[in-house]
Amino acid sequence: MVAATKMAAALVAGAGMLCAAHIAAAEESGSLRIIRTYVQDYTTIDQPGERVTGGTLNGVATILESSGGPFVEGTHDRATCVVYIKRSEAGFDLEVPCETTAPSGDRWYTFSERREGDVEAGSGGPGTMEILGGTGPYEGVTGSCTYEVDYLPDDWVVMIADCTWQK
Repeated sequence: MVAATKMAAALVAGAGMLCAAHIAAAEESGSLRIIRTYVQDYTTIDQPGERVTGGTLNGVATILESSGGPFVEGTHDRATCVVYIKRSEAGFDLEVPCETTAPSGDRWYTFSERREGDVEAGSGGPGTMEILGGTGPYEGVTGSCTYEVDYLPDDWVVMIADCTWQK
């Protein structure tokens, strides 16, 4: 009887540790869907054989869906980005590092790239975005996303991204 009691206690303890490990693992990775809306402030210049555009995007990133972790569904974070674009006969090359600030004041960082489309009203295109970590709950969080962006009249930009992340 004592052996059976010890065995039962060991099984309960083991099941508890397995459950705790499963919960911890669930918070170590996940997915999210984001919509970002920005106002753009770009300047374009001509260079020999290419056209160069640079400027900023300022707006809001809203977490539309989240499986959990540091990304809380329904939050609205402030997003500030620096945009660098080169257009030439060789193609279109856009790079956008962003700093996104949560209501808590913690920040998370992304880097987006796009090799097709344009930045004129009525254009846009698909791209990729990397999650690069951040501060507080975003520290050590990395991930990858695919996105679609649309450039709207009056310097508005909207982007929807689907991401996976891990810590």
